[in-house]
Amino acid sequence: MDSKPFFMTVLFFVSLIIYLGVSAPPPLLEEPHVGAVIPIQRVLSMAEAENDVVRALWTREIVGAGKTVGLQFNENWREKGVEAGPLPALFLRETAKSLEKSPVRLSLYLGSDFPIKAANSFKGKQREKFQIIKETREPQFFYVEDTGLYTASFADIAVAHPCVQCHNEHEQSSKHDWKLNDVMGATTWSYPSASVTLDEAIEILTALRKGFNDAYSAYLTKTASFAERPEIGERWPRKGHYLPSAEVFMEKVVELASAHTLDAIISAAEPLPQTQIVSFSKQQLEKPMPRQGQTPLPDQKG
Repeated sequence: MDSKPFFMTVLFFVSLIIYLGVSAPPPLLEEPHVGAVIPIQRVLSMAEAENDVVRALWTREIVGAGKTVGLQFNENWREKGVEAGPLPALFLRETAKSLEKSPVRLSLYLGSDFPIKAANSFKGKQREKFQIIKETREPQFFYVEDTGLYTASFADIAVAHPCVQCHNEHEQSSKHDWKLNDVMGATTWSYPSASVTLDEAIEILTALRKGFNDAYSAYLTKTASFAERPEIGERWPRKGHYLPSAEVFMEKVVELASAHTLDAIISAAEPLPQTQIVSFSKQQLEKPMPRQGQTPLPDQKG
């Protein structure tokens, strides 16, 4: 795996630490730890915003544009002899698999009340919270007692035609009338602590970006077995039978996500008065960072 995308992410977050260390005011001596605490719901909101960027980029610019030049994507992409890549939900699953191998205890799950796979059906409190998400489209933050995990769920909205088409046409789907802008499920993140330090927040986001890189690299590895392998380099499928390298793909992710993430981290790192630090379970913390907007298309010059 090319280490440059990972190095770029690490360099970005190291630079952030230096910036905050130089520009942030010193903590009060009487309360040395108050300013260092970041509510986990804000960090999970940052993770979701980064995932929004990658999901849109993969769905529109790899899957959607790729299909127009003959690339295939399906649920059996991992099987020998299948010349295909992962569907958007399976790309997210690859990211989740990378996180499972990480020492950072962040978990990621995509569920629904009409899943193609029964294992992806919500249960218990997650199902209750998903009903609220379907009605309000607002993220839900809650503590799951039986797992001991602080959890954040965000609406997974059908923003691209390939997602709708796949679910409507799939033979195992229990719902065949999905439309654009429907709430198809929820992206769910979990972490074992109610709050983290700035360093821990950066570790979480670094592990997540490594997960994105691992997921994309797994697809590129699979293309090596294709009879007509796409040319891998600087160009994207909109230009023809091409795929961006892992480095180029992650450079685009960094370009689209970093400014928002930087603003979110700086905002989250600002010291909170003691009176504003309350229980996660009461959902009285500050509102999560806003969701990322529509992802711009990749540069069409290459």
